[in-house]
Amino acid sequence: MSERIDILGAGLSGLSAAVILARGGYDVHVHEIRKDSGARFDGDFQGIENWTSDIDFFDEMRGWGLDPDEFKSNPFSVIDLIHPDNEITNPKTDGVAFRVVERGTDSHCIDQGFKRMALSSGAKIHYKSKKDPKECQIIAAGPKDSSALAFGEIFHTDHPNHVSFQLNDKLAPGAYSYLIIIDGIGLICTCLWRKQKKSGRYLNETIAWYENHYELNRVPIKRVGGRGDFALPDRYVYEGRYYVGEAGGLQDFMWGFGMRYAITSGVLAAKSIMNEYDYEKEVRKRLIPLVRVSAINRFLMNRFGDKGFKFVARYWMNHQKRKGDGLPFMKWIYQPSIFRRALWPFVKIGMLRRKKLADGRMVSRMPFRKALSRDNWEESQRAKEIREQWKNIQRGGGVVSFNESDSV
Repeated sequence: MSERIDILGAGLSGLSAAVILARGGYDVHVHEIRKDSGARFDGDFQGIENWTSDIDFFDEMRGWGLDPDEFKSNPFSVIDLIHPDNEITNPKTDGVAFRVVERGTDSHCIDQGFKRMALSSGAKIHYKSKKDPKECQIIAAGPKDSSALAFGEIFHTDHPNHVSFQLNDKLAPGAYSYLIIIDGIGLICTCLWRKQKKSGRYLNETIAWYENHYELNRVPIKRVGGRGDFALPDRYVYEGRYYVGEAGGLQDFMWGFGMRYAITSGVLAAKSIMNEYDYEKEVRKRLIPLVRVSAINRFLMNRFGDKGFKFVARYWMNHQKRKGDGLPFMKWIYQPSIFRRALWPFVKIGMLRRKKLADGRMVSRMPFRKALSRDNWEESQRAKEIREQWKNIQRGGGVVSFNESDSV
């Protein structure tokens, strides 16, 4: 009889582990509290980065036996980089900088692609299932606390496929906003790394900004949102359980590109159970240096607000001019170095707080920072109109996937 492995969470990290283990002959059971994989993000667009290693991530996935053709993805080699002063420049590369995928329960979404791979490998997935974490070998559950929030609107548009990435401390306190358009569907999203009252005004103002600068002919469909919890645990294997993805704090603190870390950690945990790796050592070697660098970058940028954002945007374009390609800057900015390693103790003290979790683990966690005086501003008239527009759409059946109290 094959050995049974229970996995808590049917997201990308849990399902990637399930694929590897089921193909290795294990009796794999995945437990998910939601109704389906991807339900947490239904309809959201997200990016899979391609700069934290020299190998294309899709090639790396294929090497693990994961098939990226199971889900729809759109590669991008150029974006609009929007500076805090509204200047727009274009980082670009000859290769693939990142790929946009859709999260959710539709068949073309990445979550459903991983679900199909897991089921075809022989894993059993139990939805609407509450499983005691102590009965599971792999913990791949989502965040329990909030270090940041994201709010977005999905809409119909006749604008061509496009990605804009905006650094603006007013529209996205301490963070970033973005516009993604794929095949007639758009997403405008703003991320908040400082806790705000009436958070929805940031999304309304961000939509107003993008409408003013792009011909979107926007027809709203739904609003989406979610929280991110950024914490570095002392250990990644605790009481015999492997913590992967967000449960293991394996996130990009800087710009939120966490899917690559999630999938990689799931694979590493599975291969560790199969005695191919030591998970603790592999995570600390492959992923933790990247996570720490992203935290250091976030710490430095947050010290200066829009001035820091403008410096990054300007330096990025100067770097591209020198190198003839914008991707080396992203590789460099995530690259561990002696200087960044020297900064880490100061960042850990200045940005993270020690906390004991309910399962007994100790983590260094980034708390949701307090609002600053510069976060106090009046909504524009167009933002107020967008707010009322959405209220009317909601009365007609428009869906909101996050807590209304966060978006008043």
